[in-house]
Amino acid sequence: MISTGKAFIHDDFLLSNEPAKRLYHEFAKNQPILDYHCHVSPHEIADDRRYNNIAEVWLHGDHYKWRGMRALGIDEAYITGEKSDKEKFLKWAQAVPHTIGNPLYHWTHLELKRYFGVDELLNEQSAERIWTQVNERLQDSDMSTRGIINQSNVSVICTTDDPIDSLESHKKLAAENGEFKTKVYPAFRPDKVLAINTDLFKGYVEKLGAASDIEINSYQELLNALEKRANVFHEAGCRLSDHGIDTIPYTNTSEAEAGSVFQKALNGEDVTPEEVLSYQAYTMQFLGRLYHKLNWTMQLHLGAARNNNTRMFNQLGPDTGFDSMGDAPMAESLNGFLNELEKTDQLPKSIIYTVNPIYNEVIASAIGNFQSSGAQGKIQFGSGWWFNDQKEGMLKQLKDLSSIGILSTFVGMLTDSRSFLSYTRHEYFRRVLCDLVGSWIAAGEAPEDYEWIGAMIENICYHNAERYFELG
Repeated sequence: MISTGKAFIHDDFLLSNEPAKRLYHEFAKNQPILDYHCHVSPHEIADDRRYNNIAEVWLHGDHYKWRGMRALGIDEAYITGEKSDKEKFLKWAQAVPHTIGNPLYHWTHLELKRYFGVDELLNEQSAERIWTQVNERLQDSDMSTRGIINQSNVSVICTTDDPIDSLESHKKLAAENGEFKTKVYPAFRPDKVLAINTDLFKGYVEKLGAASDIEINSYQELLNALEKRANVFHEAGCRLSDHGIDTIPYTNTSEAEAGSVFQKALNGEDVTPEEVLSYQAYTMQFLGRLYHKLNWTMQLHLGAARNNNTRMFNQLGPDTGFDSMGDAPMAESLNGFLNELEKTDQLPKSIIYTVNPIYNEVIASAIGNFQSSGAQGKIQFGSGWWFNDQKEGMLKQLKDLSSIGILSTFVGMLTDSRSFLSYTRHEYFRRVLCDLVGSWIAAGEAPEDYEWIGAMIENICYHNAERYFELG
């Protein structure tokens, strides 16, 4: 392999102009991380989990890597199957050179550099050396989950939690007075309560009733249980909710109509698509008003087409790499839903994400309809999500937001990850952001005012989120 004499991940990685370099190194680089949406385990933080090898923290549960390996025809045994962790790592190493152009290539080498000091490119030839080096590093005291969080300069983590979760790990962390200073809060994700047309719905309602100590035999009791659990989350420091839905369920409906549908489902009767929409629409409106009452931020992750491969879903279950972009219409339902809450001045702060970038401008324009004096950038267009969580996707989101809305109020990046090594995604985003704004300065499209633009960069990287979420 030809060596250029320069590490692939270097100080000016992704920074293609002089203003970008100044913006990143002077203003963005050292900002703390407020990771307001992720899927890391609060139990692993509470227990300060340690890892036996790199595969445990890097490959287990990472469906991004799994999809890449499948595209190369690698046997499933090396992905989610029975092969050893080392065998899986070696197969991933063989795959990495083929991922050039995919964010996996950049993420892989950023993580190896930042956490393990590895400058060598990962491939079949270097795999054994890197396997040994990173596993030795994992034995150091600062490579537990909390150690990784500390060295990543993370101030706040918001996990993603079901309303029925006991929140025991969050309570344990909140009660500590030790050296671990990162605040860890739950976020309320009631997706399962909307899944009224699934076989699991009735059983979930029973679990929600047990968690809230309410016997749920009516729709009003369901709403009471959700509010009771939300109040428990609020006491644990929760200030965000989250919904992963293909499109906003919006229609003109009433509590009585939604309650009738709920009763049918509870009785084991089939519900029509129109009835499902009625139930989901009113339930979402109720939740939106509840979030406003609690002064929470509502996150809406829209547009994913999930579990598309039935054979593999039956074999591996959800969240295993068989989801993709959906294209359900969005503009009418999104505006209608936000307007329904705005009519009574009960629209909470909201962040709207799309997995399909064809809807970027739909969202960027819709949020402008519902801004108010209640908060700067009250309604946000969320950062590039999932398949857009890469350089081009980030650039498109930033450009579409700045062209149609106001970039300076943006609350910035999040990891949306299950891995504790993913905090480098904040670095990646900050480099992309600085390169974009730096290119405007270099082209004369923005002034060379580093005091003002530098402050804007700092705000997008950290301070906007700190003010917006009002955590702790």
